Formats: sequence, C-alpha cells, structure tokens
Amino acid sequence: MAPKRPESVQLIKQRRDAALADLVSSIPYIQFLGVHFDRRGDELTAVLTYRDSLIGNPGLPALHGGATAAFLEVAAVIELGWANLWRQMETGQSEANAPATSPLIKIPKTIDFTVDYLRSGLPRDAYARAKVTRSGRRYASVFVEAWQDNRTRTFAQATGHFLMPDITDAKIKV
Repeated sequence: MAPKRPESVQLIKQRRDAALADLVSSIPYIQFLGVHFDRRGDELTAVLTYRDSLIGNPGLPALHGGATAAFLEVAAVIELGWANLWRQMETGQSEANAPATSPLIKIPKTIDFTVDYLRSGLPRDAYARAKVTRSGRRYASVFVEAWQDNRTRTFAQATGHFLMPDITDAKIKV
C-alpha cells in the first residue's frame, strides 16, 4: 500500500482561512465595528479600519473609548477561539475533509475585561494582537495590545478573563 500523499500547502491555507472566516462571522458585532483579521501562520493581527463614526471626541479628535474597548475585546475573543481551533487543526481533532462551513461555533464568555487607555487613539487605522496567557478547560486569560502607526507606541492594552465553552458537544469542522 502506497503512503498517503500530503495535502497541498494551498489547500491547507484555504481551509485555515475558511475556519477563521467562520469564527469571525460567528460574532456579528465584528462586522459592525469594521474589524478584520490578518493571519500569518498561527498569528492574528486585528485591524480596526478607521471611520468617522468611531470618533468619540471630535475636538481632539480621538477614537471613542467604547470602540477601543470593543476592538480589544473582539481581538481577545477571536485569538482565544483561534488558538483552540488551531490546536484542533494541528492535532487532527477537527474533521479535515469536512466543508469549510461549520455548525454553531461556541465562543468564550467574558468574565471580566480591564482596559488601560495609555494615550488617545488617533483618527486612523488601529491594530491589535492578543496573547493567550493561560488557557484551561474552563478558564482562560488573555492580554491584548493596540497600536496605530508604531508597534512600540501602544495606545491601549487590556487583560481579559474568559469562561471557556464546553467543546465536548461542539464539533467544529475545518
């Protein structure tokens, strides 16, 4: 019997992009905010595309604090979901030959979320990266940083704690 031929890199990338799109589309507020995600391997960068409606103080002008907090929380939740999904894909726990559209994806629930506003968000695109600092079966902790023009000049950061969904009954198809 001949050994099984490995899948093409393009097919694997398409499957991962489809899984990320399914995860992002499971939270409608992401589209409302205008956030999209740039994926490089297992690393995600959230991008908040600037719009005038995101300005909270037109006198400065500065991004609204609620929009900034929502952006950071969305980045944390998607990073947490993506880290779990990535682990399933890499260990073969997901259904590799299933269609890209997945059934209901279970999203972690926010326990608490603390935002530190370090400086005003300027009227331009913002970027954020989240790092899962602890993830267990029931609880996870995530740290997020947001910047605009210069990665070293963080304008907001946050720490969130999340209740992990019970994945025993959720089957994610990738």
